[in-house]
Amino acid sequence: MHGLSGSLRSRTLVLARAITLIAVVTGPSAWAQTAPESSTTPAPRAGLWMQRHEAFLERAKQGNIDLLFLGDSITNGWSGRDKNGEGPIEVWERHYAPRNAANFGIGGDRTQHVLWRIENGEIDGISPKVAVLMIGTNNAGANSSDEIAEGIEAIVKSLRQRLPQTKILLLAVFPRGEKPGPVREKLAAVNERIAKLDDGQTVKYLDIGPKFLNEDGTISKEIMPDFLHLKRKGYQIWADAVEPTLWSLLDEATVKP
Repeated sequence: MHGLSGSLRSRTLVLARAITLIAVVTGPSAWAQTAPESSTTPAPRAGLWMQRHEAFLERAKQGNIDLLFLGDSITNGWSGRDKNGEGPIEVWERHYAPRNAANFGIGGDRTQHVLWRIENGEIDGISPKVAVLMIGTNNAGANSSDEIAEGIEAIVKSLRQRLPQTKILLLAVFPRGEKPGPVREKLAAVNERIAKLDDGQTVKYLDIGPKFLNEDGTISKEIMPDFLHLKRKGYQIWADAVEPTLWSLLDEATVKP
């Protein structure tokens, strides 16, 4: 089995919790000064993040995961619901719950955080048919386009090593901001580079970003109310846009290691 041994993982979690405690005691400003900024160096986070990670460890132990979603708050948003129980969760339950899907998205994650999670047990003991990855937008403020792409490349490499029979659906980083601008240009450069990870066999790259845009390149609040996170309508667009590709990958089921 790939990943850390039980004793080593326990020591790693203890160290991570210690880092978390230091961050809480010293305050967010100190954490910001000491947190690793490298997009390719695995790093844990403070606060409730470790609890989410441990919950994912428990979910992985339960098994029966055929479809795995990995990412940040945009991925985590699939579980969103309002006080009436409505929201993106409805789209998830219709499209993905019947496919034994698991949502391993955590708000605020950057590439280095996803790397740490998958290298510290979250995908140990499972072998999904498909892993859907969309990550990188939270790196935009601290990293260059090349650095962000390198972080994504590192994640894909780690997934291939740990899940040799799993197909990877690599999504382009979604557009953000009401109008075209420097951040979108940076993310477009990221997408141009990671598109080359598509090998026609185990990794499939898909850019559904244009589906979220109006004809003039703007983004509607009906899709992204803050021009970053999706509403239910946005998740429906996402589900519809990836369905043909996802269906094909799931149908192929597995690849030879």
